[in-house]
Amino acid sequence: MGVYFARYARRHLNALRLAEWGRPPAAAAGGPVVIYCNHPAWWDAAVIILLAQRFFPEAESYAPFDAAMLARYRIFSRMGAFGVDLDSPRGAAAFMAASRTILDRPGRVMWITAQGRFSDVRERPLGLRPGVARLAELAPDALFVPLALDYAFWEERGAEACTAFGPGIPARDLLALPRPDRLARLEADLTATLDRLATDVRSRDPARFASLLDGRRGVGGIYDAWHRLTAALTGRRFVAGHREGRAP
Repeated sequence: MGVYFARYARRHLNALRLAEWGRPPAAAAGGPVVIYCNHPAWWDAAVIILLAQRFFPEAESYAPFDAAMLARYRIFSRMGAFGVDLDSPRGAAAFMAASRTILDRPGRVMWITAQGRFSDVRERPLGLRPGVARLAELAPDALFVPLALDYAFWEERGAEACTAFGPGIPARDLLALPRPDRLARLEADLTATLDRLATDVRSRDPARFASLLDGRRGVGGIYDAWHRLTAALTGRRFVAGHREGRAP
């Protein structure tokens, strides 16, 4: 499925980018790890799958998924997604029970869209669900890592999917805090990671990012076909892309 989503992303995105400062902490390699992120777009699930394949290829990855949506997109259940209904006490209890089982040993990574709903990347406060803070009680040896997700259109037809991991927080550090302060700490760290990533996204400077995946450049269709033909007739090399559409 990683191969499928990589191909799909190349068709529909201009690039999947990681901020140069935003690589996952080295300590995350051992697990268990809880990676919690914002939830700005439908693309989040595909991006998470690609990040998991790139940075945690040996780990078992899991992700809670809205039960109603998982019924529509059953393919995600084959990739570690498990259905939850966080709007009911029974669903919240089921989420905690599944999380306890998943995080009971190293080599496992849980990816959580911690807002529990689609939300604009600029929304503040983020409004993280309280369940993410309770996971530290189930897995005191886990590392909690914020992941910022942002999408923007720069100079190409396809969007830029921009990502960055923030510094990890050991679960035992979180357990030293009361539950409300624990959630506030998680939210503050994710907010700081999002704000720093937003600065890079607004710069529109690809040099600030490592390119994890490059999509198909150019407009396509008749527009690119015409410029390809005129480049050939004038002896110039055609390069797809807005900035470099007709390279000499």
